[in-house]
Amino acid sequence: MMENLAPLYVNHIQEQTRRVADVLAREQLQGLAIHSGQYRRQFLDDINYPFKVNPHFKAWLPVLDNPNCWILTNGQEKPVLVFYRPEDFWHKVSDVPESFWTEHFDIKLLTKAEKVADLLPKNLDGWAYIGEHLDVADVLGFKSRNPDGVMNYLHWHRSFKTDYELECMREANRIAVIGHNAAREAFYKGASEFEIQQQYLSAIGQGENDVPYGNIIALNQNAAILHYTALEHSNPAQRLSFLIDAGASFHGYASDITRTYAFEKNAFDDLIKAMDKLQRELVELIRPGMRFTELHLATHDKLAALMLEMNIASGDKDALVEQGVTSAFFPHGLGHMLGLQVHDVAGFANDERGTHLAAPAEHPFLRCTRILTPRQVLTIEPGFYIIDSLLAALKNDGRSALVNWDMVDTLRPFGGIRIEDNVIVHQERNENMTRDLGLN
Repeated sequence: MMENLAPLYVNHIQEQTRRVADVLAREQLQGLAIHSGQYRRQFLDDINYPFKVNPHFKAWLPVLDNPNCWILTNGQEKPVLVFYRPEDFWHKVSDVPESFWTEHFDIKLLTKAEKVADLLPKNLDGWAYIGEHLDVADVLGFKSRNPDGVMNYLHWHRSFKTDYELECMREANRIAVIGHNAAREAFYKGASEFEIQQQYLSAIGQGENDVPYGNIIALNQNAAILHYTALEHSNPAQRLSFLIDAGASFHGYASDITRTYAFEKNAFDDLIKAMDKLQRELVELIRPGMRFTELHLATHDKLAALMLEMNIASGDKDALVEQGVTSAFFPHGLGHMLGLQVHDVAGFANDERGTHLAAPAEHPFLRCTRILTPRQVLTIEPGFYIIDSLLAALKNDGRSALVNWDMVDTLRPFGGIRIEDNVIVHQERNENMTRDLGLN
């Protein structure tokens, strides 16, 4: 894999440098000092929270677990990597990096975090600090900290993945698919939520702090909780359904995949198959130049037709959408940008200045409204859930007659369905990384 990445990385680092040169000229700055971050101490304790690197830092290179590092770039010269390597007998110290990317940096070793000023430019007046630790930036004397013009520009351009980034994301999908297959097998063999989680992590070789987000491993009605993370150790009295929303990381890039399974062949299994067909149709609809909001609205139209076909609702398809019936069963957005972060930046950006492209008022939970363009990577994740708190409003007003409540009662014990793939937009086609790797 590393041999394949090396030639792709050459163009990636050139593109990163070009972007910096462009935004520095526009914002009249001399350079960017990108901080990897630093540990945060747990309150009243001597233990740190797990370290999460600044995504702007890992956009340059796959150093993910080392705090107190810096990238210094002016868009012209070879970027400098200030690499933290303390003298420490308590903890494992990071090795001096030797990898496919190291030749592209002037690497300087830092042994004491508080001495970083010795390795920074002497005059920081024209340099911008990029990172979360503004107190550190203050102490060091940065006058410009995360300037809006720079951040909006970088976020916008991060939406368009280089070939190196796309290859990293294919690998993140490949790893996650291995885990999904192991989790599915564990479900059918009778494992608990907690045991399925352990099987998943073991299969992909990543720990809970390595995966890009907390996995959702939900049996039965727990699948109706959109961000369920409780992981029960005991099994339900009857095994009905399984929803897994789980990803993997590779070189700092995320995958984000969801599947739903029925334990037996029944009406819920038929509904899963119908939702899977709906999801594939949505992926086929993706075209450069269309707004992501159009796809979301198409989802509600297709879901209304599905609900009529499956005898979950009755009446007119358009009325189910317009009166908010479909929103009660599918309350979240269709998907989001994906990359260095699971919910990647610039999902609402209309240009590199950060102009906001708002979601429709009736769909407030959308995470993306972008005009679709080649090299963007998105999740496509339609869902259908029995969430009683959302259905209560339907039951108590004039819309109640549109819903087959007997069918809702039949489906309630199964919780819900979500099918999610990771898709690259190309000019002439859509690349469904998840399906291409064999997860159906």
